[in-house]
Amino acid sequence: MEGMIELASILILSVLAQWLAWKIKVPAIIPLIMIGLALGPLSTFFTPYGDKLLDGDQIFSGDLLFAFVSISVGIILFEGGLTLKLKDIRHQAGVVRNLLIFGPIITLGLGGLAAHYLLGLNYRLAFLFGALIIVSGPTVVIPILRNTRPNERINNVLKWEGIVIDPIGALIAVLVYEFIQIGHFENADTIEVLKTFFITIASGVFVGGLAALFMRWILLKNRIPGYLRNVVALGLVIFAFSFSEMISHEAGLMAATFMGIVVANIKIEEFKKILSFKEDISIILISVLFILLSSRIDMVQLEKLGWDAVLLFGVVVLIIRPLIVWLSTLGSKFNWREIIFMAWVGPKGIVAAAVASLFALQLSNTTDAPIDAEQAELILPLTFLVIVGTVVLQGGTAKPLAKLLKVQRAEPKGFLLAGANENSRFLANFLKQYDVQVTLADTSQANIREAQRMGFDVYEGNILGDNVFEDLDLTNIGRLMALTSSSEVNNLANKYFAEEFGEENVYRLCSKKELELKDIDLPRNVLFGADVDYLNLAQAIRQHKDMAVDSCQDREEYDSILKANRGSIIPLFILRKEEDPMVVSRDLPQFEKGMKLAYIAEAH
Repeated sequence: MEGMIELASILILSVLAQWLAWKIKVPAIIPLIMIGLALGPLSTFFTPYGDKLLDGDQIFSGDLLFAFVSISVGIILFEGGLTLKLKDIRHQAGVVRNLLIFGPIITLGLGGLAAHYLLGLNYRLAFLFGALIIVSGPTVVIPILRNTRPNERINNVLKWEGIVIDPIGALIAVLVYEFIQIGHFENADTIEVLKTFFITIASGVFVGGLAALFMRWILLKNRIPGYLRNVVALGLVIFAFSFSEMISHEAGLMAATFMGIVVANIKIEEFKKILSFKEDISIILISVLFILLSSRIDMVQLEKLGWDAVLLFGVVVLIIRPLIVWLSTLGSKFNWREIIFMAWVGPKGIVAAAVASLFALQLSNTTDAPIDAEQAELILPLTFLVIVGTVVLQGGTAKPLAKLLKVQRAEPKGFLLAGANENSRFLANFLKQYDVQVTLADTSQANIREAQRMGFDVYEGNILGDNVFEDLDLTNIGRLMALTSSSEVNNLANKYFAEEFGEENVYRLCSKKELELKDIDLPRNVLFGADVDYLNLAQAIRQHKDMAVDSCQDREEYDSILKANRGSIIPLFILRKEEDPMVVSRDLPQFEKGMKLAYIAEAH
């Protein structure tokens, strides 16, 4: 009964932590770890008998805990592999490629040496620690970038580094762990170690690749119904993980990661549906794992870290990261201000903690040497120290540092248009003439294809989806026009993006009902004078094709344009000298000299 209550508590707290992270705009990793530590080791100071309020070992005992963590990490690594598209690596800027080359090598080498000499870890565990802190991850980088708003060059480099290095770092960590685990036994000769290592890696790659190809085959041949696709994909990941473990111990993580990489790089029509792992299973597993595993840490382990661990953290932040960025930017166009900022921002993420937890658990269970077991127990709290330290320190100081270095980008003026329909394409085409960045979002393949044919950036997905802020590049986007045919979607889109862009920068079309009810008080953000709905606008565009532009330097001229056209026009944009077009909403702007009104006649 007690275990059931603790498990239910973890699930409830996981949701609470994710909500709290969204509310205060921090990476979810911070509240998740803090809750786990508060209810785990730190709670022993307040309970009568020094027991933990929450202890993962009370819920899952022995091999069951190891099995749950192993399979969960395998699924998380599969999802990480899904983000690694080879074409993204091939076409990225030289700095990103350098970060992906120098980053793992320097972090593994210097991180391992620092852990050995500062904390006295043996070389195997020290280099395992070095491998674990390679990864960064979009779940920690993107919230920091969104809050800091560095210039476009910095934003692109850090974003792509965070996305691509996640599965690469996890893969390296798995390789290092498997190699040291195979060579753990004193009497194992080098040839035997290398042979076992090769079999482990080969079996993981073979099973993972085969599972990915089988997934592609059953999806292409339509062998399973739509509602079972995600379930079958999950089942295949678990099967590949378990089967490769039967062939060679510790090959499961390699199989899961490689399966994700293959799936991401072969043509599967339902690929975006498979990515729902990101929104569903992975979020649940990551949240549960963080609270569960951080609650398992004992105060004794935390106390053992001491000042040497803080010094190691300083080496990671102040020596290793700056060295990586300096080498990666040699010969590039980045100035010293940008290099300093990128050298400071390198937070560690969720995959590092998940993989570290698994390895620490396995090492403590398999080693017979008391010294090795004691050192293995340090891996988890040490990794958590680096994760929490980098996220809190760098996340909290990134914005003032960007301001001090003057690397923040100007206030974004681009438009996100909800809908890629004919209305959106017409308005986007007009904005394009004034060099305004426009991104259209839609789920209709016909609308998407036509918008892409016209040369627009298009987001293929639900504008109200959970991961829209991660998947959309909002670097130069600061305003929203909700232009779908659904008034419910338009209303929700405005509410969804108001917190990101500000209420004064989100607009929507009037609904047909609002037009019919003349007595209601319409909100200020209703588009185009609050006299037109989706159908009216579409009919006007089909009939007239082009906009008219007249001088509009004051309210008198604005009213005269309406009067001259007998009120049968749709005012769309206010054009200003040397500034981007301004959307005409219910609240008219302060008119100035040189302004013009862009409008279209209503359909007859």
